[in-house]
Parts: sequence; C-alpha cells; structure tokens
Amino acid sequence: MTRRDLVAAPFLQLGSKARPPIAGGYVMDAFPLGHKLRDRAGFAAAKQTQRVPVVIVGGGMAGLSAAWWMLKKGFGDFVLLEMEAESGGNSRFGENEVSAYPWGAHYVPIPNKKSPLVRELFEEVGLIVDGEFNERHLCHTPQERLYIHGRWQYGLEPEVGTTTKAREQFHRFDELIGKLHATGKWAVPHALGEVDSALEKVGFADWLKTQGFDAPELMWYLDYSTRDDYGCSLKDTSAWAGLHYFAARDHDDKGPFCWPEGNGFLLKYLRAKAGAKVRSGQPVYSVQKRGKGWLVRTEQVDYEAASVIWAAPTFIASYVVEGAPRATGFSYSPWVTANVTLDRIPKAAQTAEMAWDNVIYGSPSLGYVVATHQSVAMHREKSVWTWYYALAEKTPEAARRLLIDAPWEYWRDAALKDLSRAHPDIENCVSRLDVFRNGHAMVRPTVGFLGSPVRQAMLKGRNGLFYANSDLSGISIFEEAQYRGVEAARAVLSWLV
Repeated sequence: MTRRDLVAAPFLQLGSKARPPIAGGYVMDAFPLGHKLRDRAGFAAAKQTQRVPVVIVGGGMAGLSAAWWMLKKGFGDFVLLEMEAESGGNSRFGENEVSAYPWGAHYVPIPNKKSPLVRELFEEVGLIVDGEFNERHLCHTPQERLYIHGRWQYGLEPEVGTTTKAREQFHRFDELIGKLHATGKWAVPHALGEVDSALEKVGFADWLKTQGFDAPELMWYLDYSTRDDYGCSLKDTSAWAGLHYFAARDHDDKGPFCWPEGNGFLLKYLRAKAGAKVRSGQPVYSVQKRGKGWLVRTEQVDYEAASVIWAAPTFIASYVVEGAPRATGFSYSPWVTANVTLDRIPKAAQTAEMAWDNVIYGSPSLGYVVATHQSVAMHREKSVWTWYYALAEKTPEAARRLLIDAPWEYWRDAALKDLSRAHPDIENCVSRLDVFRNGHAMVRPTVGFLGSPVRQAMLKGRNGLFYANSDLSGISIFEEAQYRGVEAARAVLSWLV
C-alpha cells in the first residue's frame, strides 16, 4: 500500500508531534480463514462422524435465535457450529480493567407492540416486566448529542445554525414519516409489514430529490442514518429502506435499551441457553447432500444431519454448500470499529455533559458510544469509547482492500484525528486503542435487493436446508436476525415431522 493511498482516506493523518505511547493492535482477525473458504483450500479430514438431526451453521444472533426457539419448543437434538473462537457475530464484545464494550451492535430500540418475538425474549430476559420496560436497562440521559459549528447540542437533528429552509424540510419530512407509520404497513421485522415495491426499486437520494428535499442539514442527517444502520450512503440505499429506518418504529421516547457490552448482553443470555450445543472453533468447510440428509464437514467432526440451518453470512454459502446459488445482488458494507481506552476524559468533553451516543457533524465516521455511560458511579475518570466507521464513501471492494492493506497505525491515527475535531487533547488521554476490521460487516439494502430472484429462492430453502442470516432481510439488525433464525427453526421442525 502506497503512502498516497493512505493519505487519500477521508481522514487527515496526524502529524509527528510527540505523544504518549498508545498500545493496541488488530483484534478478531478472521479474514484469513474466510479467504481459505473462499479459495476452497484444503482442510484436514475429520477423524470422527456424528449423527445429529439438525446442524446450525453460524453462531451469530440468527443461529442463536434458532437454537433458542427450538429449545423453547422442547427440541434439543442439534449442534451449533461457529467458525471463530467465540460465537456472537456482530454482537461480540470485549472487556478490560475499565469496562466491557461492544465490537459491533450496541443497542436495541424499544420493540414495537407488534414485534412479538422481540418482546417474548425481552420478557424472558427481564427487560420487560409486567408489561413495563425495565428502566435499569434503558439508556440514561443524555442519550445523544451532536458536535456542530464548534459546540455540542443534544439530539442528532442539526439545530445549531440551521436555516429556515432546513427547518421547514425537517418538519415536512417528519410529517411524511408520521403518515407512513400510520398506515401500519411498516414493521420491524419488515416481513410482518408490507414492502412498497415501487420505493424499493428507486434510490433514496433520487427519491428525496423528487420530493423536493435538498437542505444540506437534512441530507447530512439522512445520510448519517443510512450509514449508521445500513453501512451505506443515501445513493446506495433503496428509498424503501431509507424510509423504513424512520417509519417502521413506534418512536417510544423511553429507549433504547443499551449496555456497556452492547448487544453482548443478549448474546450472553442466548449463548448460555444453548450451552454445550454451541461448538466454537469449528469452521464448516463443506455441506453436501447425502441421501435424504446432509453431510456437514469440519476438521474435527463430520456431522450427518437430516436438516441444516445456514445462519452464517449468505455470501459464504456458495463456497461451502453444494448446489447453493451465488449470492448475486448481496452487497456487504465493510466497517472499522475501534475501542479507545481513556485514562481521563478530554477537557473539551467536560464542557457539556457526556452523552451515550456522540456524533460529529460532517465527519465520515459515525462518532462514538461511551461504554461507561450506564455506570451510576459518582465520579469516573477512566472510560472506553467505541468509535464506528462505515466505509460508505468507497466501493465495498476498494474498502476491503484498504482494510487488508492498511497497518493498525493508520486506523489509530484516523480514529484519533476524527475524535480530535471535538476533543483536541484526545491523544494525551488515550492509553490503548484496539481495532476490529470487518470486511463483510452487514448486508446493504440496495435498490431492488428484496425482489431479487436469488433472495426469493433462499427464503424457501431446499431439501431440508434453510437460510437464516439477517442478510435475507437486507437489514442487519437484531430484530431481523432473530426473526430469520426463528423462521428457519420453525421450518426445520416442520421438515422433521
């Protein structure tokens, strides 16, 4: 990678000014194993074979939700195979002497009244008690703030220095969203509602233009929203998905639910329920049709199964599953997450009360969440900030090349330079900065994706193999992963009858 390539990123590199040493490096690098599957490299033959009615491939939220559902229905004759050393997918988390912290998903909005699966789990976990939300797990105030024009404001819709035109367009957009929500056709998960095929076939940016929306502040806010939930810009998001972000929620002002470890809170519960059925460090390199069932191959054990739930990322299936179609139309957003350990809070941050979610206007990043925000300690000097960056301004292919080629120091400097926009002395506060690079972090709801023939075929499954990843929804959030996992589990239990 050339120096010119590095400097061409949307972040300016830090200068050579002396600063305290910062420890850190890359964590959870699994892409070499993923590339081994992609390249169909050789794997060692297993020395034992085990018969089991059901194999779940993939230990993210979809796979764990499938396990959760089958156990609730009294069926426990299955194994869940996870490629990496730890299950959890985008809900994995870390922990150090300061706090636990997320590596990906870090909250769940208040579930809609018509989102039965989420509410069922939340009642089971204790997030909903006697119909009321457990306030101990709701995000403390202030929840979110925006750094704009040299100062912090609470709330993410730009207010400081906005024009009359921008305020009018924000009002008009809010009215439009209210009308869409009132139709009852927008839901989470979206399979419980209706998809407007006309909106799904046009880009969000183009649709906004036809509606007369063009105020820079509104465009930034909507682009931030699509980057935040989908990892892609306005122009790469379908109009249906862009509107779904706003219209599908009941907009209860009490939420969201959040925890120091992010959605690792739910992960720990689901993983504990599945127990020893979760077998980590067992990458599946082949799924072959054998008679009426399937042969699922790992280097440790070959599993003879009557049915398979493919809960791993959908694009991998064509490299592993016999007869699986190529994931044509499935586009994935590369992400970088940095967990920044601070020995003290930067001075500029002390001029306004710290929020849980902190966003910088005009930045290509998504800002940072504060892992210690939920702490009730009277005084806390140290903290961990989780900085998120979806490489939405690049093509996914170019972004993945950057992820592979750039050294850790590049992302260290990028994160610190970005944070210094609001916190000029950030460099002198950080003792450690670890980076997780995820080349296929989440599926992107691109124009026409939901109607694509490959997706439609995968929704049906075949011969006892059912797809479950949230990829199938085109939206990579907890509620969609849970729904897809449960739907696959239901299909499997019907298949086995």
